[in-house]
Amino acid sequence: MLELFIAAFVTFFVVIDPPGVAPIFATMTTHFPPAWRRKMAIKSVLIATGVLLAFAYGGKWLLEKNLHVSLDAFRIAGGMLLFLIAIDMLFEKRTERRTERAEAVKEEQAAHPGAHDDISVFPLAIPLIAGPGAIASAMLYFAQNEEPAARLAVLAGIGANLALCLLAFLMAGPLTRLMGATVAAMITRIFGIILAALAAQFVVDGVRGAFGIG
Repeated sequence: MLELFIAAFVTFFVVIDPPGVAPIFATMTTHFPPAWRRKMAIKSVLIATGVLLAFAYGGKWLLEKNLHVSLDAFRIAGGMLLFLIAIDMLFEKRTERRTERAEAVKEEQAAHPGAHDDISVFPLAIPLIAGPGAIASAMLYFAQNEEPAARLAVLAGIGANLALCLLAFLMAGPLTRLMGATVAAMITRIFGIILAALAAQFVVDGVRGAFGIG
C-alpha cells in the first residue's frame, strides 16, 4: 500500500503541481482582500476535491456502462493525455497558458476594482487543480485498484496533494518570492520528465491488457 500511495502522490503532485499553482493564484487574487483570498482558496480546493472524487468513483461506470469504452482503451488514452501534459511542462507551454489565464482574470479585476468575482470554480478548481490530467489519473488509479485498502491509499495521495495545494494558495505570496522563476522552471521540467515516464507506463499497461501480452 505504501508503494501505491507514493505512486499516486507523485502522479498527482506532478499533474496538479502545488508549487506551480501558487504564483498563478497570487496573480489572480492580487486585488482581493485577504479574507476573500482565503475564501477562494478553501472553496476552490473543496470543489476540486468533489470533482476528483466524482470521476474517481463514477469514471469506470461512465466509461464501461454508458460509453462502452474498455479500461485498457482508457489507460492508453489517459497515458497519451498525460504525456502531452508532460511535453507542455518540459517546454513550459502549460505555465504560459496558466499565466495568460491569470493575467486575463487580473485585467478583469483591474477594470472592475469594486467587484470580487467568484473564481473558485473557474479557473481555480477547474482546470487549475482538477484539470484533465488529474481527472484522468483519478479514474485510472481507481479503475486499476478496486480493493478498499488500495483505493484508500490512492485517496491519501490525492488528499495530500490537495492539502499542499491549499497551503500553496494560502502562502502564495511568500512562496512565490521564495521559489523565484528559475527554481519554479527547474521544478516544472523535472516533474515533466517524471510524468512522461508515468504516462508511458500507463500506455504500456493498456497495450498489454488490450492485446493480452504478458
